[in-house]
Amino acid sequence: MAEPVHWSFPSELQPSASDLSFDLKPALDAVVMLRADVPEESFTASILGTDRSGNGIVIDDRGLVLTIGYLITEAETLWLTTNNGVTVAGHPLAYDFVTGFGLVQPLGHLPAPALAQGATKDIAVDDDVYVIGHGGRAHALKARIIARREFAGYWEYLLDDAFFTAPPHPEWSGAALVDDGGRLIGVGSLLVQEQVGEDTVQGNMFVPIDILPPLLADVMKLGRSSQPPRPWLGMYTTEISDHVVVHGLARNAPADDAGVRLGDIVVDVGGEKVTGLADLYRKIWQRGEPGVAVPITLARHGTVVRVQIRSADRNDYLRKPQLQ
Repeated sequence: MAEPVHWSFPSELQPSASDLSFDLKPALDAVVMLRADVPEESFTASILGTDRSGNGIVIDDRGLVLTIGYLITEAETLWLTTNNGVTVAGHPLAYDFVTGFGLVQPLGHLPAPALAQGATKDIAVDDDVYVIGHGGRAHALKARIIARREFAGYWEYLLDDAFFTAPPHPEWSGAALVDDGGRLIGVGSLLVQEQVGEDTVQGNMFVPIDILPPLLADVMKLGRSSQPPRPWLGMYTTEISDHVVVHGLARNAPADDAGVRLGDIVVDVGGEKVTGLADLYRKIWQRGEPGVAVPITLARHGTVVRVQIRSADRNDYLRKPQLQ
Protein backbone atom coordinates (compact mmCIF):
# COMPACT_ATOMS: atom_id res chain seq x y z
CA MET A 1 0.00 0.00 0.00
CA ALA A 2 1.11 3.54 -0.70
CA GLU A 3 2.47 5.60 2.16
CA PRO A 4 0.11 8.36 3.41
CA VAL A 5 0.74 11.86 2.13
CA HIS A 6 1.35 14.40 4.90
CA TRP A 7 -0.88 17.45 4.59
CA SER A 8 -3.07 19.66 6.73
CA PHE A 9 -5.89 22.16 6.42
CA PRO A 10 -4.97 25.81 6.98
CA SER A 11 -5.34 26.56 10.69
CA GLU A 12 -8.30 28.89 10.09
CA LEU A 13 -10.26 25.98 8.57
CA GLN A 14 -9.54 23.62 11.46
CA PRO A 15 -11.84 23.49 14.49
CA SER A 16 -10.36 25.17 17.53
CA ALA A 17 -10.87 23.44 20.87
CA SER A 18 -11.38 26.81 22.59
CA ASP A 19 -14.37 27.62 20.37
CA LEU A 20 -16.19 24.31 20.88
CA SER A 21 -18.73 23.15 23.44
CA PHE A 22 -17.32 19.59 23.37
CA ASP A 23 -13.97 17.94 23.97
CA LEU A 24 -12.34 17.83 20.55
CA LYS A 25 -9.57 15.30 21.18
CA PRO A 26 -11.77 12.23 21.82
CA ALA A 27 -13.76 13.05 18.69
CA LEU A 28 -10.54 13.25 16.67
CA ASP A 29 -9.19 10.02 18.14
CA ALA A 30 -12.41 8.11 17.43
CA VAL A 31 -11.64 8.31 13.69
CA VAL A 32 -9.17 5.69 12.46
CA MET A 33 -7.47 5.07 9.15
CA LEU A 34 -8.91 2.12 7.23
CA ARG A 35 -7.00 0.29 4.52
CA ALA A 36 -8.31 -2.63 2.50
CA ASP A 37 -6.73 -5.05 0.04
CA VAL A 38 -9.13 -6.52 -2.53
CA PRO A 39 -8.22 -9.38 -4.94
CA GLU A 40 -7.84 -8.36 -8.57
CA GLU A 41 -10.43 -10.91 -9.69
CA SER A 42 -13.12 -9.38 -7.47
CA PHE A 43 -16.30 -8.08 -9.09
CA THR A 44 -15.74 -4.50 -7.86
CA ALA A 45 -11.99 -4.34 -8.48
CA SER A 46 -12.28 -2.64 -11.88
CA ILE A 47 -14.57 0.06 -10.48
CA LEU A 48 -13.31 0.66 -6.95
CA GLY A 49 -9.72 -0.59 -7.25
CA THR A 50 -7.87 -3.18 -5.21
CA ASP A 51 -6.00 -0.89 -2.81
CA ARG A 52 -8.59 1.18 -0.92
CA SER A 53 -8.09 3.62 1.91
CA GLY A 54 -10.30 5.92 3.89
CA ASN A 55 -11.64 6.39 7.38
CA GLY A 56 -13.55 4.46 9.98
CA ILE A 57 -15.33 5.64 13.13
CA VAL A 58 -15.25 3.75 16.43
CA ILE A 59 -18.87 3.64 17.63
CA ASP A 60 -18.88 1.46 20.74
CA ASP A 61 -16.72 0.26 23.62
CA ARG A 62 -15.98 -3.02 21.81
CA GLY A 63 -14.13 -1.09 19.14
CA LEU A 64 -16.71 -1.69 16.41
CA VAL A 65 -15.89 0.52 13.43
CA LEU A 66 -18.44 2.17 11.14
CA THR A 67 -17.36 3.18 7.65
CA ILE A 68 -18.72 3.63 4.16
CA GLY A 69 -19.33 0.24 2.64
CA TYR A 70 -17.53 0.55 -0.69
CA LEU A 71 -14.19 0.69 1.13
CA ILE A 72 -14.60 -2.85 2.46
CA THR A 73 -16.56 -4.56 -0.31
CA GLU A 74 -14.84 -7.88 -1.18
CA ALA A 75 -11.87 -6.98 1.04
CA GLU A 76 -9.45 -9.83 1.70
CA THR A 77 -7.47 -8.00 4.38
CA LEU A 78 -8.29 -4.90 6.44
CA TRP A 79 -6.13 -2.73 8.67
CA LEU A 80 -7.22 -0.09 11.17
CA THR A 81 -4.75 2.54 12.44
CA THR A 82 -5.33 4.94 15.33
CA ASN A 83 -4.03 8.49 15.69
CA ASN A 84 -1.35 7.23 18.09
CA GLY A 85 -0.02 4.79 15.49
CA VAL A 86 -1.48 1.48 16.69
CA THR A 87 -2.49 -0.80 13.79
CA VAL A 88 -4.91 -3.70 14.19
CA ALA A 89 -6.30 -6.14 11.63
CA GLY A 90 -10.04 -5.99 11.00
CA HIS A 91 -12.80 -8.22 9.67
CA PRO A 92 -15.58 -6.86 7.43
CA LEU A 93 -18.78 -7.75 9.26
CA ALA A 94 -21.24 -6.26 6.79
CA TYR A 95 -21.79 -4.00 3.81
CA ASP A 96 -25.42 -2.95 3.63
CA PHE A 97 -26.46 -1.96 0.11
CA VAL A 98 -29.56 -0.10 1.29
CA THR A 99 -27.84 2.32 3.69
CA GLY A 100 -24.35 2.20 2.20
CA PHE A 101 -22.83 1.59 5.63
CA GLY A 102 -20.03 -0.87 6.32
CA LEU A 103 -19.13 -2.40 9.69
CA VAL A 104 -15.69 -3.68 10.69
CA GLN A 105 -14.78 -5.76 13.73
CA PRO A 106 -11.20 -5.22 14.99
CA LEU A 107 -9.34 -8.51 15.50
CA GLY A 108 -7.47 -7.12 18.49
CA HIS A 109 -7.63 -4.31 20.98
CA LEU A 110 -8.14 -0.98 19.21
CA PRO A 111 -7.13 1.82 21.61
CA ALA A 112 -9.53 4.50 20.41
CA PRO A 113 -12.55 6.09 22.11
CA ALA A 114 -16.07 5.62 20.82
CA LEU A 115 -17.83 8.59 19.24
CA ALA A 116 -21.32 9.17 20.61
CA GLN A 117 -24.11 9.16 18.05
CA GLY A 118 -26.42 12.14 17.68
CA ALA A 119 -29.86 12.72 16.18
CA THR A 120 -30.29 14.42 12.84
CA LYS A 121 -33.92 15.56 12.93
CA ASP A 122 -33.01 19.10 13.97
CA ILE A 123 -29.98 19.52 11.67
CA ALA A 124 -30.76 22.23 9.12
CA VAL A 125 -29.23 24.00 6.15
CA ASP A 126 -26.54 26.52 7.23
CA ASP A 127 -25.86 24.70 10.51
CA ASP A 128 -22.20 24.53 11.52
CA VAL A 129 -20.71 21.04 11.46
CA TYR A 130 -17.26 19.43 11.52
CA VAL A 131 -15.84 16.86 9.12
CA ILE A 132 -13.20 14.68 10.79
CA GLY A 133 -10.79 12.40 8.98
CA HIS A 134 -8.02 10.28 10.46
CA GLY A 135 -4.96 12.29 11.42
CA GLY A 136 -6.07 14.56 14.24
CA ARG A 137 -6.90 18.26 14.12
CA ALA A 138 -4.87 18.80 10.93
CA HIS A 139 -7.42 16.64 9.09
CA ALA A 140 -10.53 18.12 10.71
CA LEU A 141 -12.54 20.74 8.84
CA LYS A 142 -15.04 23.39 9.87
CA ALA A 143 -17.98 23.15 7.47
CA ARG A 144 -21.67 23.88 7.13
CA ILE A 145 -24.72 22.08 5.82
CA ILE A 146 -25.47 23.42 2.32
CA ALA A 147 -28.35 21.05 1.49
CA ARG A 148 -30.43 18.27 2.93
CA ARG A 149 -32.37 16.24 0.39
CA GLU A 150 -32.97 12.94 -1.35
CA PHE A 151 -29.98 11.40 -3.12
CA ALA A 152 -29.98 8.84 -5.94
CA GLY A 153 -26.68 7.23 -6.99
CA TYR A 154 -26.06 5.64 -10.38
CA TRP A 155 -25.09 2.31 -8.76
CA GLU A 156 -28.76 1.58 -7.85
CA TYR A 157 -28.64 3.40 -4.53
CA LEU A 158 -31.17 5.75 -2.98
CA LEU A 159 -31.31 7.74 0.24
CA ASP A 160 -34.53 9.49 1.21
CA ASP A 161 -32.45 11.99 3.17
CA ALA A 162 -28.76 12.93 2.84
CA PHE A 163 -26.50 15.72 4.10
CA PHE A 164 -24.42 17.89 1.78
CA THR A 165 -21.60 19.98 3.26
CA ALA A 166 -19.03 22.56 2.13
CA PRO A 167 -16.16 23.20 1.87
CA PRO A 168 -15.17 19.68 0.72
CA HIS A 169 -12.93 17.35 2.68
CA PRO A 170 -10.39 15.71 0.31
CA GLU A 171 -10.44 12.42 2.26
CA TRP A 172 -14.19 12.06 2.62
CA SER A 173 -14.60 8.28 2.45
CA GLY A 174 -15.84 7.12 5.85
CA ALA A 175 -15.12 10.50 7.47
CA ALA A 176 -17.17 11.53 10.51
CA LEU A 177 -19.71 14.33 10.27
CA VAL A 178 -20.03 15.81 13.76
CA ASP A 179 -22.59 18.30 15.09
CA ASP A 180 -21.91 21.26 17.37
CA GLY A 181 -22.22 18.98 20.39
CA GLY A 182 -19.50 16.61 19.20
CA ARG A 183 -21.90 13.83 18.22
CA LEU A 184 -21.72 11.70 15.09
CA ILE A 185 -24.50 12.57 12.61
CA GLY A 186 -23.19 11.21 9.30
CA VAL A 187 -20.59 9.16 7.44
CA GLY A 188 -18.75 10.48 4.39
CA SER A 189 -19.68 8.95 1.05
CA LEU A 190 -18.95 11.19 -1.95
CA LEU A 191 -17.35 14.30 -3.40
CA VAL A 192 -20.20 16.16 -5.14
CA GLN A 193 -21.21 19.38 -6.83
CA GLU A 194 -24.33 20.95 -5.34
CA GLN A 195 -26.36 23.85 -6.68
CA VAL A 196 -26.69 26.55 -4.00
CA GLY A 197 -28.71 29.45 -5.34
CA GLU A 198 -27.05 30.47 -8.61
CA ASP A 199 -23.71 28.94 -7.64
CA THR A 200 -22.35 25.44 -8.11
CA VAL A 201 -20.52 24.47 -4.93
CA GLN A 202 -18.16 21.54 -4.44
CA GLY A 203 -18.75 19.59 -1.26
CA ASN A 204 -19.32 16.19 0.28
CA MET A 205 -22.36 13.95 0.67
CA PHE A 206 -22.89 12.19 4.01
CA VAL A 207 -25.13 9.26 4.91
CA PRO A 208 -27.16 10.23 8.01
CA ILE A 209 -26.57 8.20 11.16
CA ASP A 210 -30.30 7.79 11.92
CA ILE A 211 -30.56 4.79 9.60
CA LEU A 212 -27.80 2.86 11.40
CA PRO A 213 -29.54 1.50 14.57
CA PRO A 214 -31.84 -1.06 12.86
CA LEU A 215 -28.95 -2.34 10.74
CA LEU A 216 -26.62 -2.51 13.74
CA ALA A 217 -29.14 -4.49 15.77
CA ASP A 218 -29.58 -6.97 12.91
CA VAL A 219 -25.85 -7.41 12.30
CA MET A 220 -25.11 -7.99 15.97
CA LYS A 221 -27.94 -10.53 16.23
CA LEU A 222 -28.13 -12.13 12.79
CA GLY A 223 -24.84 -11.19 11.12
CA ARG A 224 -26.75 -9.40 8.35
CA SER A 225 -29.71 -7.12 7.70
CA SER A 226 -33.11 -8.69 8.31
CA GLN A 227 -34.57 -6.78 5.36
CA PRO A 228 -34.92 -8.75 2.10
CA PRO A 229 -32.46 -7.72 -0.63
CA ARG A 230 -33.64 -5.50 -3.45
CA PRO A 231 -33.73 -6.68 -7.06
CA TRP A 232 -30.55 -5.53 -8.81
CA LEU A 233 -30.01 -5.02 -12.55
CA GLY A 234 -26.36 -3.94 -12.79
CA MET A 235 -27.49 -0.99 -14.92
CA TYR A 236 -25.71 2.29 -14.18
CA THR A 237 -27.87 5.26 -15.11
CA THR A 238 -27.73 9.04 -14.90
CA GLU A 239 -30.08 11.95 -15.55
CA ILE A 240 -29.31 13.96 -18.71
CA SER A 241 -31.69 16.65 -20.01
CA ASP A 242 -34.70 15.16 -18.20
CA HIS A 243 -33.89 11.66 -19.45
CA VAL A 244 -32.59 8.65 -17.52
CA VAL A 245 -29.71 7.35 -19.62
CA VAL A 246 -27.69 4.15 -19.32
CA HIS A 247 -24.02 5.11 -19.03
CA GLY A 248 -22.57 1.87 -17.68
CA LEU A 249 -23.28 -1.85 -17.37
CA ALA A 250 -21.87 -4.39 -14.95
CA ARG A 251 -20.40 -7.14 -17.10
CA ASN A 252 -22.49 -10.34 -17.20
CA ALA A 253 -25.03 -8.82 -14.83
CA PRO A 254 -28.79 -8.93 -15.55
CA ALA A 255 -29.09 -5.78 -17.70
CA ASP A 256 -26.03 -6.72 -19.74
CA ASP A 257 -27.39 -10.25 -20.30
CA ALA A 258 -30.78 -8.83 -21.35
CA GLY A 259 -29.25 -6.74 -24.14
CA VAL A 260 -29.36 -3.26 -22.60
CA ARG A 261 -26.79 -0.98 -24.28
CA LEU A 262 -24.85 2.12 -23.34
CA GLY A 263 -26.77 5.25 -24.35
CA ASP A 264 -30.21 3.65 -24.03
CA ILE A 265 -32.85 5.97 -22.56
CA VAL A 266 -35.10 4.35 -19.95
CA VAL A 267 -38.70 5.23 -20.87
CA ASP A 268 -40.80 3.13 -18.51
CA VAL A 269 -40.88 0.17 -16.13
CA GLY A 270 -43.82 -2.14 -16.67
CA GLY A 271 -45.61 0.54 -18.66
CA GLU A 272 -45.20 3.22 -15.96
CA LYS A 273 -43.25 6.24 -17.19
CA VAL A 274 -39.93 6.91 -15.47
CA THR A 275 -39.56 10.52 -14.28
CA GLY A 276 -36.08 10.38 -12.78
CA LEU A 277 -33.38 8.24 -11.23
CA ALA A 278 -35.07 7.86 -7.85
CA ASP A 279 -38.36 7.05 -9.55
CA LEU A 280 -36.65 4.38 -11.68
CA TYR A 281 -35.26 2.62 -8.61
CA ARG A 282 -38.53 2.71 -6.72
CA LYS A 283 -40.40 1.27 -9.70
CA ILE A 284 -37.85 -1.56 -9.99
CA TRP A 285 -37.77 -2.36 -6.28
CA GLN A 286 -41.54 -2.41 -5.88
CA ARG A 287 -41.80 -5.32 -8.31
CA GLY A 288 -40.52 -7.81 -5.75
CA GLU A 289 -37.39 -9.55 -4.56
CA PRO A 290 -34.28 -10.57 -6.54
CA GLY A 291 -35.16 -12.92 -9.37
CA VAL A 292 -38.29 -11.03 -10.38
CA ALA A 293 -38.54 -10.08 -14.06
CA VAL A 294 -38.40 -6.34 -14.68
CA PRO A 295 -39.97 -5.21 -17.99
CA ILE A 296 -38.32 -2.03 -19.22
CA THR A 297 -38.94 0.08 -22.32
CA LEU A 298 -35.88 1.76 -23.83
CA ALA A 299 -35.41 4.38 -26.51
CA ARG A 300 -32.45 3.51 -28.72
CA HIS A 301 -31.45 5.64 -31.72
CA GLY A 302 -35.04 6.65 -32.38
CA THR A 303 -36.51 3.17 -31.98
CA VAL A 304 -38.37 1.55 -29.09
CA VAL A 305 -36.81 -1.53 -27.51
CA ARG A 306 -38.54 -3.63 -24.86
CA VAL A 307 -36.52 -5.93 -22.63
CA GLN A 308 -37.30 -8.30 -19.78
CA ILE A 309 -34.49 -8.15 -17.25
CA ARG A 310 -34.28 -11.05 -14.82
CA SER A 311 -33.09 -9.28 -11.68
CA ALA A 312 -30.56 -10.69 -9.23
CA ASP A 313 -29.20 -10.30 -5.72
CA ARG A 314 -26.14 -8.05 -6.00
CA ASN A 315 -24.49 -9.87 -3.12
CA ASP A 316 -24.31 -13.08 -5.18
CA TYR A 317 -21.74 -11.41 -7.45
CA LEU A 318 -19.35 -10.46 -4.65
CA ARG A 319 -16.58 -12.35 -2.91
CA LYS A 320 -17.45 -13.13 0.69
CA PRO A 321 -15.07 -12.19 3.50
CA GLN A 322 -13.26 -15.05 5.21
CA LEU A 323 -12.47 -14.79 8.91
CA GLN A 324 -8.88 -15.97 9.34
